[in-house]
Parts: sequence; structure tokens; C-alpha cells
Amino acid sequence: MQAWRVHRNGEPGEVMRLEEVDRPTPGDGQLLLKVLAADINFPDALLCRGQYQVRPPLPFTPGVEVCGETGDGRRVIATPALPDGGLAEYVVADEAAVLPAPEALDDAEAAALHIGYQTGWFGLHRRARLQAGETLLVHAAAGGVGSAAVQLGKAAGATVIGVAGGRNKVRVAEELGCDHVIDRRTDDIVTAVKDLTGGRGADVVYDPVGGDAYTKSAKCVAFEGRILVIGFASGTIPAPALNHALVKNYSIVGLHWGLYNQKDPAAILRCHQELTELAAKGVVKPLISERVPMADAASAVQRVADGTTTGRLVVIPDLATASRASAR
Repeated sequence: MQAWRVHRNGEPGEVMRLEEVDRPTPGDGQLLLKVLAADINFPDALLCRGQYQVRPPLPFTPGVEVCGETGDGRRVIATPALPDGGLAEYVVADEAAVLPAPEALDDAEAAALHIGYQTGWFGLHRRARLQAGETLLVHAAAGGVGSAAVQLGKAAGATVIGVAGGRNKVRVAEELGCDHVIDRRTDDIVTAVKDLTGGRGADVVYDPVGGDAYTKSAKCVAFEGRILVIGFASGTIPAPALNHALVKNYSIVGLHWGLYNQKDPAAILRCHQELTELAAKGVVKPLISERVPMADAASAVQRVADGTTTGRLVVIPDLATASRASAR
């Protein structure tokens, strides 16, 4: 089969190579899946760089979430078992972690539902306890992770303020349903948030960016607000002045979604059931900006790493599958 392989760490566009390899063999409690669609995530770039919290042995195949087909024809979503990731024609996944793909979503959308939306759901509901009527500030609102948080925030009854960079991304954030959008390239984020909230600030901040985004969040979070630390797409891990948290009694809350697979797997299933219901109602629908052929996967991962994309880029290994998916 064909699979993208990384033999040394570096930038995705430089170190990913498309190769012919043997199909992986499932072990006890595992399933072999034909990959219908593989969603590209920022962690794929971090894996290539050797900067992710999990460092698989070289060589490995990136790709942390897929929509696949089982041997008996079931359409499922899964997180492949590294080092054999999802940017391949076949993957192996732990059977206990395989979930039914929502019927309301096509293959590419189903592939993009899992990690980003589960992260958003656990972050907003379990960690930040977002309530209807509160104000949610979402950084990188037009990106893959941010767009999921925007939809889930609206579904929860929050007023959503999105932050995006540039006119195109602002337009995408508006179309996603943000009540207000701030262009970080031209607007002062802190002033804008305070103006939009009557000086109160945002009750919950969803931050997958880190760096300067976090610094500005701390200046416009509300009294007893919650700053959700999701990741550091900016490349800079902030070092907050913890005494500042006492000024407005705000909380700094971390989220590593993968830990729920280890600590509370039943919660993953409950979350998936709720996301499936929201998808069936049309409340959440992953924003797929591009469906990418297998040959272009490396350049797609690089574009995600560079932060030039909106929504999700999804690799479709099989053109026949792509035609079937678009016809759903």
C-alpha cells in the first residue's frame, strides 16, 4: 500500500515521503481499516518536527484521525495506532476506540469530527463549564480547532466573539456563526472585546494559539472567567504571571483531550453520541476547505503548519471514495 513516511524530524514538506509499504497487521483487540479520509491536524506537523508530546519511533506515518471502512463494510472514525498513522491507504486502530461515523456527515466531514470537536466539547463543557448567555472568545476562529469551538459555543447558547487574521478568515468566521469577529491584523483585541461586552470581558476564552493571544486574553477575560489553554499554534508557550489571576479571580484551565482515552474512555463515547446528535440536527458540521489527493498530503500538512489554511484539509486516498463522499 501507499503511505507517507517520516524518516527524520523537520518541516513536513521536507521530511514526508510517499512510499510503498506493507499493510499493517492488526493485533489482539485491533481492526484493520481502509482509509476513506484522513483529516490533517496541527499535531501532524508537530509529529514531523519531533515536538509533539508523543514521539513515535522513526520512521512513522503521520495522521491522527481518519474515517475508515471495516472489513464488514462499516463506516467508522478512529485514531490510528502510531507509528502507523492515517496518511496511508490502510491503518490499524484499537477496536475499543473505533466509533461509528455519523450518517449525517460525508467521509471527509466524519474524519474531521473527532479530535477537534471532542476537544471543543470537553474544553467548553467539562473544563470551562460554559453556560448559556455567557460570552465566549475564540482565537483562530476560522481554523480547524477554532471553527469547532465556534459551532459548539453557539450550540451551547453563548455569544461568540471570534478572532481571525485577515479579511478572508474574518469572512469564514462570520459564516461559521460568530456573533462578532475581530481581525487581529487591524483591530486591538483587548479594546474590541471590552467594547463588545460593555467592559466586562469574555467569560470563557478558547486559546489554541498561545503566545501573544494568551497575553491579550488575560487582559480581557471577565471576573471569574476561564482561559482554556488548548495548544500553542503560535510556537510560543506563554509564561503567565500567576499573580495576575488574582486581579479578576479568573482560572487558567488546561486541556489534553487524549488523556480522556486513558482516564475516562466512557466519556469519549458519551461525547461522540452528543456530537452525532448535533450533526444530525445540522448544528455542527466540520468546515472542510479542501479535499486533498494522497499525492499532495505533505504540502497540505505544511500549509496547516504554516497557519495559512481555514477549516480542515482532508486527504482522500481513493478518488472513487471521494466521488461517493461528495454524492452523499
